Amino acid sequence: MTVSPAQLLRGLAVVIFLVLWALLAHFGTAGESSADLSVLLALAPILAALGLLLWRNTHPLLTGSAILAALGGLTWWWPTLRQNIPLLFFIQHLGANLALGTLFGRSLLGGGEALITQLAKAVHHGEISERKRIYTRKATLAWTLFFLSNALISAILWFFAPQPVWSVFANLLSMPLLAAMFVAEHIWRVYALPPEERPSIAQVARAYRMHGKQTPPANP
Repeated sequence: MTVSPAQLLRGLAVVIFLVLWALLAHFGTAGESSADLSVLLALAPILAALGLLLWRNTHPLLTGSAILAALGGLTWWWPTLRQNIPLLFFIQHLGANLALGTLFGRSLLGGGEALITQLAKAVHHGEISERKRIYTRKATLAWTLFFLSNALISAILWFFAPQPVWSVFANLLSMPLLAAMFVAEHIWRVYALPPEERPSIAQVARAYRMHGKQTPPANP
């Protein structure tokens, strides 16, 4: 697959952004950077999720009320937040892994299709082999266990290890561990599926975007 200069630059920009984010979070946890910047960094995923929900909301009064309430809450709690920066990063890391673990895991319950099975069907226009259906269900389980294990290790280190040890795991090792999981799944996919059943990264990204625009089923 040929990578264009624009794609290479975008990928490099993403890597630089993630590295800076991890370093700033680590320094913020240690109290070695601006407290205000650290609070914004810790709250950024929550504020982004709230902003996305408000963006999709079609009731202007509700949107305006939610924005005012959020701004008021931030103003009121800001001094307290500045004094609890490590806790904010812990909640961010734990919450993100629990949310992703739940997203993947809940699709394995009941009679619905696993999340990665749904994405595979989107790539292949609704038709996949039984071998790929089994693989995608196992892959969904693997990602579920990965995120839930991260959450469990994070909680154990937070309560029983020195704070710098937790910070190294949560802030500095999160992206390398995620990359290692992607590599491990790719190697597994190469051995489990024939070439014609292995989607490209671009196809997976496109399928994920399409899946995200769809209305979630009532009983996933």
